[in-house]
Amino acid sequence: MATTKDYGFGEFQFPRGWFMAAGSDEVRDTPVSVRFFGQELVLYRGESGAPYLVEAYCPHMGAHLAKNTTSYIVRDREQVQGESIRCPFHGWRYGPDGKCDHIPYTTAIPEAARLKTFTVVERSGIIWMWHDPEGFEPEFPLPDFGGRWDEPGWVRWKIDHMGDLDIHPCEILDNMVDVGHFTPIHGSTDIAYFINEFKDHLVYQYFGSGHRTLVTAPGSLLETNTWYTGPGILQSEMLGGEPSLMFIAHTPIDDGRVRVWHGLMVKVSDGSKEITEDDRARAFAYQENARLAFAQDVEIWQNKRACIHPLATPGDGPYGKLRSWYWQFYNPRSKAAEFRRRVNGVVSKIDNRPGKGKADAA
Repeated sequence: MATTKDYGFGEFQFPRGWFMAAGSDEVRDTPVSVRFFGQELVLYRGESGAPYLVEAYCPHMGAHLAKNTTSYIVRDREQVQGESIRCPFHGWRYGPDGKCDHIPYTTAIPEAARLKTFTVVERSGIIWMWHDPEGFEPEFPLPDFGGRWDEPGWVRWKIDHMGDLDIHPCEILDNMVDVGHFTPIHGSTDIAYFINEFKDHLVYQYFGSGHRTLVTAPGSLLETNTWYTGPGILQSEMLGGEPSLMFIAHTPIDDGRVRVWHGLMVKVSDGSKEITEDDRARAFAYQENARLAFAQDVEIWQNKRACIHPLATPGDGPYGKLRSWYWQFYNPRSKAAEFRRRVNGVVSKIDNRPGKGKADAA
């Protein structure tokens, strides 16, 4: 299992950015234990329904805030009060700002009695967290996923849990520039164009090709616009008769180990009529096809060794540029502009569309 230090990305062990923490339906009225970025954490909802993410261990005597079933605080359902969470060991209670706001047996609350907290946003059926090794507020906004979660005519995604992988997340990002894997892994044929664009904290992939099973009409293309917002959230629009929006999220658990999720929203109507069960079934079948395609990548990642220095050829994608773009998230925010200047712009590997010509500018 290769680590960030092995790849030489920068000063930080884990990257800065927005990351998935859980599906909304996984966090209800009982605090949930999770582990991300090498830390034990707890997700809980306040009585308002708002989600919160805090470090797992009480600073008083180190009890885990979520891993308990026998304390009377848990049995009496007093673990969450208002927007605060109470430790099952001695009953110390912490507000959403992390500060201890009540100790049952004293009014003398130590100044050091506080939990580390994380910025979280609930959107599109998912709880997202902001992670920053420097502790700053978010550098760029969380995607709104085109507003499609609430847009009429779209069937919302269900979340596919793709598992925990012993792989550094950079090797998942490599797919953004890896034109060579589309034919053997995904069945693409006659690639018409494959273009990358780097734009500050975003990286794009524009792709059009035939396909062994999904495209049958002569000259027709399966076309996708795909982009990462920071290092942890992929979106991909599939153009055509039934437009769709896919998300892929991966979040570091430990250095060199990630958790991966997938989902797909499908537009089944113009929004003028109610979505039927047949519409939902068709959309979920479409999502399952997308999941199976993504699972082809996951199988490779589950069984490969680390690739710290790709043995690249002129026909491969611009791995070097992608990893240079990736460095910005492992170094102080003050250096981000420097990394962006090195890579910002369009890298066209293949463009055989009429009037476009062929380019190889990597």
